Amino acid sequence: MKLYEDLLVEMISKSEELNRLLHILKNMNLPFDYYVGAGCITNTIWNDISDYPLEYGISDVDIVYYDPRDMTPEGEKKLKDQLCSLLGDFPFKLDVKNQARVHLWYEKKFGFSIKPYESLEEAIDSWPTTATALGVRLERGGSHKIYAPYDLEDLYSMIVRPNKQMITREIYEAKANKWKNKWPMLKVIPW
Repeated sequence: MKLYEDLLVEMISKSEELNRLLHILKNMNLPFDYYVGAGCITNTIWNDISDYPLEYGISDVDIVYYDPRDMTPEGEKKLKDQLCSLLGDFPFKLDVKNQARVHLWYEKKFGFSIKPYESLEEAIDSWPTTATALGVRLERGGSHKIYAPYDLEDLYSMIVRPNKQMITREIYEAKANKWKNKWPMLKVIPW
């Protein structure tokens, strides 16, 4: 795992924009845990492996955090606005979500309710695929903290495998097909 983590740091370090975001987040000294996660990290790795431009196919950057003290959408918006102000001309849309409040809106968006997450890591554990269940942050000392509950082998093998903990077949297949069209080298594991 350590070899894969070192490789992940090396590969995402090639992305000037991701590095800028990670440094800004670190310097904000946020009072809660957070990660930059999911697609933007996964897509950057797939792009590097595929010899595509590092920004290719990235629709947004997910910033997830866990703050049960502020369960309001306004809290998320405030953090997003702060980041947008600090980032200036950033090429990606920011998707900032407090994982402590996901259960409040999940049913309306996806059609079924979920129980509240107990931690940020529990939220990432439920993300739709083994390759995208991933978070990275830059620690105050400068080292990278990586959370990858399903390891990183599928990511580097370009395997899309469902994490059936919470996702539906329809959501998984839509995501997998979208990604396969952008990265033809992906191997999609059927539901």
